[in-house]
Amino acid sequence: MPAPHPTSHIPNPKRTHDASTRIRAFLLATLAVGIIGMGVELLLIGHAESVQQQIPLVLLALGAVTLGVHAAASRPVTVRALQAVMTLFVISGAVGVWLHYRGNVEFELEMYPSMGGLELVQKTLTGATPVLAPGSMTLLGLIGLTHSYRHPCIYGGADALRNEEGDS
Repeated sequence: MPAPHPTSHIPNPKRTHDASTRIRAFLLATLAVGIIGMGVELLLIGHAESVQQQIPLVLLALGAVTLGVHAAASRPVTVRALQAVMTLFVISGAVGVWLHYRGNVEFELEMYPSMGGLELVQKTLTGATPVLAPGSMTLLGLIGLTHSYRHPCIYGGADALRNEEGDS
């Protein structure tokens, strides 16, 4: 069996760029499906009764517009806008988990004032309001941030890929 060529371990920048482009496209499509799906679900369950409940709907609409503009014409400004909106997604997801948890604690203590400890935690986590559901916003935000990480529009395409691999 012939020995491998001495440069066979060096990644082909074009092939690496192609793979990176495909992964970015897949992440963008995943984000789009997630935004649409979550928006529809929140509307179907009537998650618009208060201003606090409308925040994820507004962010999802903003995310859909930002994603559409970015997908149509990727530029540094669209990447930065996507990063800003996705950061808001991450924050809103964490705040939503806290709000759902707090609401369930208040409900359980109203029903059973003497409840405490692990029983209260268990009842809270399995209560009427799904405590971890807002974490989906955080997940969508992380998908968007992963898509935009070292994006070629900002970091210079193939040169950025070579620098990522240490071939400066």
